[in-house]
Amino acid sequence: MLRAAVEAGADSIYCGLRDETNARNFPGLNFSPDELAEAVAWAHSRGAKVLVAINTFARAGAMGAWRASVDAAAGARADAIIVADLGVLAYAHASHPDLRLHLSVQAAAGSADAINYYEQAYGVRRVVLPRVLAAPEIAGLVRDISIEVEAFVFGGLCVMAEGRCALSSYATGKSPNLSGVCSPPEAVSLEETDGRLTPRLAGFMLDRFPPGAAAGYPTLCKGRFEARGEASYLFEEPTSLNAMGLLAELRNAGVRAVKIEGRQRGKAYVARVAAAFRGALDALDRGETIESYEPLLSNLAEGGRETSGAYRKTWR
Repeated sequence: MLRAAVEAGADSIYCGLRDETNARNFPGLNFSPDELAEAVAWAHSRGAKVLVAINTFARAGAMGAWRASVDAAAGARADAIIVADLGVLAYAHASHPDLRLHLSVQAAAGSADAINYYEQAYGVRRVVLPRVLAAPEIAGLVRDISIEVEAFVFGGLCVMAEGRCALSSYATGKSPNLSGVCSPPEAVSLEETDGRLTPRLAGFMLDRFPPGAAAGYPTLCKGRFEARGEASYLFEEPTSLNAMGLLAELRNAGVRAVKIEGRQRGKAYVARVAAAFRGALDALDRGETIESYEPLLSNLAEGGRETSGAYRKTWR
């Protein structure tokens, strides 16, 4: 997947180590320290950067895993790590002063005061903004800070307030912010009766699909439940963020990097999305329009639906 992203035109690639220190802690994913060093060397040979996600919150009395991940990223010569936890930031800043620090979206820093604090206290160089700000709000924020801004533009949306997910933890005891996993696969079960598929998470029935209907990976927040006699998505309908049409506006607002949510995906997905955004950004640089690139990703949307999210706050 990392190679596919680079070959499709990504300038930087996020990855994580094979443990709970990153928010995609699923079996079969992620890197050992040796694999990370090899991946960084390969990416650097092709002019790309590697950013290591150490973006979960450290458990009390168990900082060792997070410190080891910071040390491994520094030893692999990663270009930056993204962090949310204050203790992990403090350790990285003190132990590896030359390691570039990015503030994860999990920290939910959406004000100038908060972002300036992280810069002053820990030397953070870039902030990944929460997905709740419109482009004009980002522009106003950029004027009041001095570090780089990164914004999400494509991929899954989550009902959680950044860094504060509790639904998965309620059902399974594991959450993305603490364990690095939402809806852990060992808690997922699928039942088929008369052709109808019923997914469950730790015994909780999340949905029921008619024969032949598409069904995504079951998570509580995107489950469909019956309330007052009507079945509906009570928390969040399956839909995907696609802000390609706002790239020019985001760039004018001062966004320095756009982030594609692509981990826990296949190589073909990663390559296709990265290539589409590479083409669109290059077209903008040439002064061209990007309308021809926008339809390229429509059939990759979760649930077949797309949204520009909070970038266009149409309720105002």
